Parts: sequence; C-alpha cells; structure tokens
Amino acid sequence: MEEEKNVYSVWAMPTNAARERLKRVMEALRSEFGGPEFDPHITLVGAIKLTESEALDKFRSACEDLKRAYTVQMKSVSYGTFFYQCVYLLLQPTPQVMDVNAHCTGHFGYKSSTPYMPHLSLLYGDLTEEMKQRAKERVEVLDSSLGSLTFDIDSIALCKTDTEDRTLKSWGTIALHQLVA
Repeated sequence: MEEEKNVYSVWAMPTNAARERLKRVMEALRSEFGGPEFDPHITLVGAIKLTESEALDKFRSACEDLKRAYTVQMKSVSYGTFFYQCVYLLLQPTPQVMDVNAHCTGHFGYKSSTPYMPHLSLLYGDLTEEMKQRAKERVEVLDSSLGSLTFDIDSIALCKTDTEDRTLKSWGTIALHQLVA
C-alpha cells in the first residue's frame, strides 16, 4: 500500500527563554485579534508535500551538517498580505540565516516562487490593513524591544503543517534535531 503524502515544513526553533518571551506577546495578540495558537518558529522550508518517510529521510540528511546553534536578530515588526504572514518579526538576513535556509531547501528539493524572507510570525489571521497596523503597534506596546531582539536557534524541527487546516489542530512536530551551543 502506498504511503500517504502530507504537507511538511522545517522550522528553526528559538531557545526556551526566547520562546517564552515570544509566546507571551503571541498570546496577548491572539486574545485581542483572534487566530490559532502555534509555536514561535522561523520557517526554513515552507509547505512541501511528501510521505512521512521521505520527509524524515530528507530531514535527517539536512541535519547531518547542522550541528551548531546560531544567532538570529530581529530587524522590525511588520505585517503581510496573507493568513500565515499576518503579523511577524522580520529577521536580519545574515549570511548564516540565509545559508541554513539554502542548506535545508536544497536537501528537500524545495523551490519557492518568491525569494526567502526570514521572519518569525506572531499572529496568523485574515485581518484588515487597519487591524494589522493596530496589531503591529500592539506588539511595540507589549514588548518594545521585540523588534530588535537577538536570540539563539537551538533546534530544527520537522513539522506536519497542513496549510488547508487554519485551526492548526492537525499540525505537530514529527522530529526534532538539537543544535549545540
């Protein structure tokens, strides 16, 4: 019997201290603007349809060369034009951030129709421009230095991320690769 294909993504995960700080802001935004709950992450490989065994093989292969934790720096709070990029922190596109993305997308054979824009989403939703602007301003009130925050990425996760499921109830981590400091 043929193995079922699902949608997978690869995420760079912040350290616990950064994750907790980000989650506080994300929870406050959700309580005010709605939207589903999700873990703070930086997408390295966007939604790609594979069997679980294919996804795990590609993930393990990519992780063989990813050993060390790395630092990311936020550039600004911003907002986008679609559900999964509603309100987010834009990252400095440092060589390391861009190299890890290129490394992972290469192992997954992932081709994006747009250039990589490293970011960490704070809120998913379909909001009006005015509401997104209010949410962006709210971030700056909730945590004024979040837009310039620097933190380490200490793990890489393979996640099941069915983009048709906007409740995110079917989403989950399939495998986690720890990076060393």
